[in-house]
Amino acid sequence: MLDSNIDVNIFSPTEPLGIIILCLGIIFTAIILYILYSVTTNKESIDDKNIRKKKEFKQKEKISKLFPKGNKL
Repeated sequence: MLDSNIDVNIFSPTEPLGIIILCLGIIFTAIILYILYSVTTNKESIDDKNIRKKKEFKQKEKISKLFPKGNKL
């Protein structure tokens, strides 16, 4: 049917191209597992924490302007 001009033995794990493919696969798998781990642990970065603190501070300022403590009826 099809005449194959490529020798499939060059992809075997004992050949240099096969070793390169295996190493790239291991690296890719490690990166994917690290991404999945970092997403599931839900760690906040320092910048995220600072932004959240600033938003909370601004929210408290706005609330204190709307409801000052000195005006008691």
